[in-house]
Amino acid sequence: MIRFQRIGRKNDPAFRMLVLEKASGPKAGKYVDLVGTYNPKTKAVTLQPERIKDWVAKGAQVSPSLMNLLIAKGVFEGKKINVLPKKTFPAPAPVEVAAPAPAPVAEAPAAEEVVEVTPEEVATVEEAPVEEAAVEEAPTEAAAEETPAEEPAA
Repeated sequence: MIRFQRIGRKNDPAFRMLVLEKASGPKAGKYVDLVGTYNPKTKAVTLQPERIKDWVAKGAQVSPSLMNLLIAKGVFEGKKINVLPKKTFPAPAPVEVAAPAPAPVAEAPAAEEVVEVTPEEVATVEEAPVEEAAVEEAPTEAAAEETPAEEPAA
């Protein structure tokens, strides 16, 4: 693999362009070939393009950051690779908007919808209070069951 190895002091980076085994880390110290250097502060680049192309022909992979630099310097042609991760933004919290103040009613209201009720719907509406009575009885039964459980210990 061909990739950068950082050298230099703190806050003064410089990079070597190394050919090394993919399994070994960039700071391991052992490398196969030194093919260039790069100083991002001064933008100084030294390259050996023939050796880089030779290693790529042998099957060496180029890291995305180094590939972008080589494309910019004209060693390779193509489109640059986005090396930055995609940003994920947290979902915005729903914003509650206050309802606008009602306008003074000076005009006649617009035509309202007229809903016609069929006899079948009237029958279902009349049955609804019976169901509500059953719902009202359920809480009292639950309250009666809770009362014995709360007896004080003797």
